[in-house]
Amino acid sequence: MRGSVVKKNDRWYVVIEDRDPATGKRKRRWHSGFRTKREAQAACNELAAAMQRGDYLQANRQTVGEFVEEWMATIAPTVRPSTLDKYQRDLRTHVVRHIGFMQLSKLDGPALNRLWAMTVHRMLRDAVRWGRIPKSPADMADPPKRSATHRPIKAWKTETLRAFLEATRSDELSPLWILLATTGLRRGEALGLRWSDIDLDNGRAHITQTMIAIGWQVYVGQPKTQAGRRPVALDPLTVDVLRRHLGASARASTPGDGAAARGLVFCGPDGEPLHPERVYQAFRRTLIRHKMPTIPLHGLRHTWATIALQAGVHPRVVQERLG
Repeated sequence: MRGSVVKKNDRWYVVIEDRDPATGKRKRRWHSGFRTKREAQAACNELAAAMQRGDYLQANRQTVGEFVEEWMATIAPTVRPSTLDKYQRDLRTHVVRHIGFMQLSKLDGPALNRLWAMTVHRMLRDAVRWGRIPKSPADMADPPKRSATHRPIKAWKTETLRAFLEATRSDELSPLWILLATTGLRRGEALGLRWSDIDLDNGRAHITQTMIAIGWQVYVGQPKTQAGRRPVALDPLTVDVLRRHLGASARASTPGDGAAARGLVFCGPDGEPLHPERVYQAFRRTLIRHKMPTIPLHGLRHTWATIALQAGVHPRVVQERLG
C-alpha cells in the first residue's frame, strides 16, 4: 500500500494504491478537495496510517439527506413512534433543508454550528459505527451553551388548586383534572388508563400503558422507562370521583360498542381515545373560562409534587410516585 499526491488543474488529489486481497489486482482510490500540496500530503499521510490500522474508509458520496432517510428507517424498530416522529421532524426541518445536499463525508464542525441538535449528534455517532465516516463532525462542533437561567416551574398553591377543582366540578373533564391533580400522573398515562388498571376497592391504579400522539393519530404506547410502570395510590376523593365517573360511563355506553370494548377510563362517546392535544386545549379553555392563573397541563403534575414536598413527603417517595 502506498499513497501519492497529484495535481489536476488547480486542485490537489490524494491517490491511495493497494491490492485487492481476493484478486491481487491493484486498486487506486482517489480523494479530492485539497487546495494546497501541503493539505493533500497531510491527508495522504493520515489515510496511509488509517490503512495500516485497518480503519480506512473508502470515499463515500452518500449525502446527508440520503443518510438521514437510511438512518431513520434503520432505527425505527428501536425507538418509540413518538420519538421517531420527533427525529423526522427535527432532521427534515432543521438539517435536510439546510445541508441535505452535502456529502456526509465532507460534513464538518462549522457546518453543524448553525443547526446544532442532539438528534444530529446521535445520527452521526451511528454513521461512525456503521463505517460511513471515520469520526463524527459533531465532536468538532461548538454547540450553543445552555442558558444559565432556567424558566421557573409553573405550579399552583394549594388554595389555587382547591379553587380550580371546585370551579370545574361540573365540567365534563372534571374527573380527569382531579386524577391529574391528586396523583401527579402524566397526561398520556391518565389517558391510557383502563378500568381494568384501577382497583377502586383498594384505592390503587396501575400504570401499564400511555397514549401518545403522532400528528392527529393516537396510539397506545409503553411507559418510557421501567420506573414508569408503577402502582399509584388513590386518595378517597379521587376514588369517589372515579366511582361516579364509572357509573356515568356505564350508563352512557351500550354492550358491544367501542367504549365497552376498549375499557378506557377517559374516552370519547364512541370509545375512541382522547387526543392529548385536544385535552391540553380543553384545559387552556377551562382556565380562561374560570379566570384561573395560567399553567400548562403538565403544571398539575408539578403542583402535586410541590404540595407533597411541602407536606413533608420524602423526595424519594415523590420521585417514585412520579415515575
